[in-house]
Amino acid sequence: MARIAIGGMQHETNTFAPSPADYAAFEAGGGWPGVQYGEPLFDAVAGANIPAEGAIQALRSMGHTLVPAAWAAASPSAPVTTDAFERIVGDIVARLQAAKPLDGVYLDLHGAMVTEAHDDGEGEILRRVREAVGPRVPIAASLDLHANVTRAMLERVDAMVAYRTYPHVDMAETGARAARLLDRLLRTGSRLATASHGFDFLTGIPSQCSFIEPCKGIYRLLGELENRHDVMLSFTPGFPMADFDECGMAVFGYGGASRDVAAAVETLRACIADSEPSFALELHAPEDAVSRAKQRGEPGSPVVLADTQDNPGAGGNGDTTGLLAALVRQNAREATLGLLVDAESAARAHAAGQGATLAFMLGGRSRVAGDAPFAGEFTIERLGDGHFTCTGPMFKGFRMNLGPMALLRSRAAPGVRVVLASRKCQAADQEMFRHVGIEPRRERILGLKSSVHFRADFEPIAREVLVVKAPGPALADPAEFQWTKLRKGVRLRPMGPVYAG
Repeated sequence: MARIAIGGMQHETNTFAPSPADYAAFEAGGGWPGVQYGEPLFDAVAGANIPAEGAIQALRSMGHTLVPAAWAAASPSAPVTTDAFERIVGDIVARLQAAKPLDGVYLDLHGAMVTEAHDDGEGEILRRVREAVGPRVPIAASLDLHANVTRAMLERVDAMVAYRTYPHVDMAETGARAARLLDRLLRTGSRLATASHGFDFLTGIPSQCSFIEPCKGIYRLLGELENRHDVMLSFTPGFPMADFDECGMAVFGYGGASRDVAAAVETLRACIADSEPSFALELHAPEDAVSRAKQRGEPGSPVVLADTQDNPGAGGNGDTTGLLAALVRQNAREATLGLLVDAESAARAHAAGQGATLAFMLGGRSRVAGDAPFAGEFTIERLGDGHFTCTGPMFKGFRMNLGPMALLRSRAAPGVRVVLASRKCQAADQEMFRHVGIEPRRERILGLKSSVHFRADFEPIAREVLVVKAPGPALADPAEFQWTKLRKGVRLRPMGPVYAG
């Protein structure tokens, strides 16, 4: 069978965020495996809900020979440094050249990477990979649902598919879909017909959740159109925090007949355009959200407060304290907030030991406007080493290494506890809390530094979910960003103001 190279680089770039992604960020992985070169790539992703793993298993089942290049991922943040990009992509390209002749290439990409030198990170990766393998070797890629799909990406790849769920419970499945398209290209020896379309409005990421409307209905229609027209479709709502010309939403598809692909893409495009008003989402101020949660939350049926604007999965550092302050001010009961990423405070907790009470200045390291460290006395209830395996639908099989962790209880408001971690990762799996002795179901209130991914594991136990607008760099309303490079004429929120440059 065919010799297929496997590689990839995933980064979701918030150009308005405070911290860049340097090489150390890709070594750490941010909950994902650290950067991998060659054969160790296979073991690093094995058994995890990762696109590359889905592609690897699918291609092996088809009898293909796999050639590992390099693979890397890092937590969303400000742009990727030139050093990190050149080291990782340079290695991918070098290994592709050394492995020739190749019959095909699969790439695990995000689709919303901006680097210090390239606004369209994936477009540049695909340019270099295409140059390395030549025009006749088919390249297939999987993308995140939040990809900002560009003209260069569409022109330089033979087939792309994006996740269809947010929370991303179908990451490995998407890698397998890309693998099937690559196998089809290899078997037929002919190019696929394709069509694509962009949109003229942005939408905040909390409203992109596929568990709720309008995306729930849009993705249902996507599946129906695939069956009706025998095509492969993708809808990417985009990552509306990347300040460059082609930031935005897109729909694209592949198939055997141009007429069928064009018809399916147009039907889906029209549905998305008509759904624009439905993308608006209610946001709650921290004090209002906590007040409502106190009234409605019960052990066994907690109210979840999503601290969306400090989501580490969208460029936040997980260290702002606006929601924590509201919980303490209102003396909430059986309330836990996590993950608050503060390596210094976690180290102090480990040095003092379980049972000790210390004065802490928690979080606030990012110096986000409207935020500050939270000062108070806390009792150290539990310590953890940050090593555990996730069990929830999205992160299932991920082997976490979040560094020293600690569970702190507020002295001023004894019903409020905080889960500290030393490394960035959004709170999207219940094992992150169980690791330090919290059973999430038993809480009345759960404050989670996440926008949507938490819903896969936490929504089934939640009485209610409230999206909270506390200080942070991952703004829920794209119209509030200070855009400078976005193309003119784009509505900055659904039915909202138009960007004039």
